[in-house]
Amino acid sequence: MISRYAGISPKGDLILLGRLGEKLKGKSFLHVNSTKEGGGVAEILHRMVPIMADLGVDVRWETIEGDEFFFDITKRIHNALQGNQETITKSMWQHHFEVNRKNAETMTLDADMVLIHDPQPAPLIKFKKSGRWVWRCHIDVSNPVKEISTPLFRYCGKFDAAVFSVARFAKAIGIDEFIIPPAIDPLSEKNIELPDHEVRDILHQFNIPSDRPIILQVSRFDRFKDPIGVIEAFRIVRKYNDCILVLVGSPATDDPEGELVLQEVREHAASDEDIHVLLLPPFSDLHINAFQRAATVVLQKSLKEGFGLTVSEAMWKGKPVIGGAVGGIPLQIIHSVTGFLVHTVEGAAFRIRQLLNNPEMAKRMGEQGREHVRKHFLITRQVRDYLSLWYAIENGLNGQRGFFI
Repeated sequence: MISRYAGISPKGDLILLGRLGEKLKGKSFLHVNSTKEGGGVAEILHRMVPIMADLGVDVRWETIEGDEFFFDITKRIHNALQGNQETITKSMWQHHFEVNRKNAETMTLDADMVLIHDPQPAPLIKFKKSGRWVWRCHIDVSNPVKEISTPLFRYCGKFDAAVFSVARFAKAIGIDEFIIPPAIDPLSEKNIELPDHEVRDILHQFNIPSDRPIILQVSRFDRFKDPIGVIEAFRIVRKYNDCILVLVGSPATDDPEGELVLQEVREHAASDEDIHVLLLPPFSDLHINAFQRAATVVLQKSLKEGFGLTVSEAMWKGKPVIGGAVGGIPLQIIHSVTGFLVHTVEGAAFRIRQLLNNPEMAKRMGEQGREHVRKHFLITRQVRDYLSLWYAIENGLNGQRGFFI
């Protein structure tokens, strides 16, 4: 499998992956998160686990099971970590712990390396028996609600190390901390090359016209992704440029708010024939690939963002991207080089018009964006970083802070 990335990923990453595989061959690695459908974490793990296995690592992926109340609590925790004021009662924290305790009874948690993703399974650390345990935070925790982050970080402080996507997310929780941004798989169905006729067929399937510029945002229907702000920016642009807007999302089993936000977006779009709001089932990767390739300009106008894989996905396809200047988006978008960073609806509208009116600029930014992703945001680099972290911890090479990218 690794050989398939030759000529695509940087050669140095592939050489180091081979050497790390030799060092860690036969050792066990366990990933634990909250869902195998929907969201960037699940998407990454679906691609990463086979690569690790191909390198000779005994890798497994488990998901915790919980009731509706559990996922309502963890969504509140997620929102509070991103700065939204939420209330988590003592009984809610207890339920969060009890769900993890029950999962620990049925899971096999023994492994040489255990990577626990995000807040949902964080209390599993209480049931650690062996191996090295690392908490992987995919969330923008730059300005959390302290009343909620403090109880969570008490769990996190019991891990051997923590991993964040961006340096300013790192917190003083008393353990070693590392910065490892997420990445995309260029060989996945979502990112492989598609012939033009297949792109046109998929647009036709969803009744999306291809005779006008397409403005696109792909993301979960989440208020932090600001889909309402995207619609407002589009309506400003449309006063001057004839174009259409496509908002595409998929449900996530651990996000109970998604349906409510989707309804808000549909109501805001009203009966506007130029706005297409699409809810696709999980694993609609080929369709998303086609939408991104058909787009003229891609947005990720987030108000908070752990990383935003859709930014790298669009850049890999040679598209100029306009993103909110938050979280991990500025790691990907070099302002005025690979795209634009914006702070407001009006700023987004201005940059959309600038790209629509300057196709040569859009093309140049797209080309530079693709090369930026190739160097920094392909999955071979991310696997390299996780295995390097594991090797460092096992061999006592870790320090207080580490940067892998």
